[in-house]
Amino acid sequence: MEPATWAVFLGIALCAAAALFLSRGRRPVYNPPPGPKPWPIIGNLNLMGELPHRSMNELSKRYGPLMQLRFGSLPVLVGASVEMAKLFLKTNDAAFSDRPRFAIGKYTAYDFSDLLWAPSGPYLRQARRICATELFSATRLESFEHIRDEEVRVMLRQLRQAAGRTVRLRDYLQMLALGVISRIVLGNKYVMEEVADGEGDSAPAITPAEFREMVDEFFALHGPNHRRHG
Repeated sequence: MEPATWAVFLGIALCAAAALFLSRGRRPVYNPPPGPKPWPIIGNLNLMGELPHRSMNELSKRYGPLMQLRFGSLPVLVGASVEMAKLFLKTNDAAFSDRPRFAIGKYTAYDFSDLLWAPSGPYLRQARRICATELFSATRLESFEHIRDEEVRVMLRQLRQAAGRTVRLRDYLQMLALGVISRIVLGNKYVMEEVADGEGDSAPAITPAEFREMVDEFFALHGPNHRRHG
């Protein structure tokens, strides 16, 4: 290779190194809380175990009530004391009130538009105001009291009929929740209701097994395995 070509490559390398150095120099210097050294790719996920809350409690005994972990490539601040909880939830609640933008919020919550995934701002405040005045006010809740009473009576009757057998209370509570919600929101109960399927036959709108599968899938999607979006 000719000397002139070497000089060009050397100049490019020096310029790139200088640009990298200057860009790092302009970055703000952070002083993060202490925490365990993360592994490549997985971060500190290897330390969580089957009971993450207990693992974090043990880590806080070593690193203090405020520590930083990494879940994959994401830095996570952990407050492990009453004082830290007040710091996050009361003193600096506005700074920590926003939600992370996970893909599950985009695809199951109409592009982050529900109360769970909506970012902090005017839209979320207006949505909360509507819920407080139109859905969760004392007058509105009282107007639906008969629905709750009727569905609870149905559940208790089913439990009495199952006397002497082993039952999963979770299944009965799920059916209670679906019955109450569907009657309040849709005006009808869509569990094992006979409806026309368009071909002259009848079929249940939704079976208990289908509803349980939907609930399990919903919580699985909103669990720790969701991926960050954007």
